[in-house]
Amino acid sequence: MYKRVLIPLDGSELAEAILPFAEQVAGPLDAEVVLLRVVEAVSAVEAIASAGVIAPDTFAIREMEAKRYLHEVERRLSKKGLRVRTRIALGSPAEAILGAIHTSVVDLVAMTTHGRSGLGRALFGSVAESVLRASPVPVLLIRMPAKHTSAIEE
Repeated sequence: MYKRVLIPLDGSELAEAILPFAEQVAGPLDAEVVLLRVVEAVSAVEAIASAGVIAPDTFAIREMEAKRYLHEVERRLSKKGLRVRTRIALGSPAEAILGAIHTSVVDLVAMTTHGRSGLGRALFGSVAESVLRASPVPVLLIRMPAKHTSAIEE
C-alpha cells in the first residue's frame, strides 16, 4: 500500500500531533517515514523587526537547529521500531513540501492543519491547503479541534 510517508514538521506540538499516525499506521505497514523540516529565508516581518539587520549566519543557525530537531524526532520514532529518515528543505513551506514529494518519491503526505478559516486563512494562507491542492499523491490532513489548537499554540 504505502511504502514511504512524508511528514512535514515545523517544530511545533501541533505539527507533531501527526506522529501517532506514523506509529500506528506506517509502523505496521513497514512504511518508511520521511520527516521534513523546511527552513525559510528571513521573512519581511523579521527583517523589519530587526531594523533590517540580519546576521549573516542566521540561516545557518536555523538549518543547524532544524537538523537537531529532526534528529531528536527521528531518534524517538526509531526507538519505537519505525524506519525513519530526515530531510531539510530550503524555501517556502508549501513549495518545499511539494518538491520533497517528488525527490523523496513518497506515496502519502501526512500532516496536521491549524484549521484556520476566514481572515486567519486569508492573512496567513494555508500550507496544508496548498499542498492538498497541488499534491500528486494522497494527503492525509488531521485537523486539531480548536480547544487543542489554542492550548498548544499558547
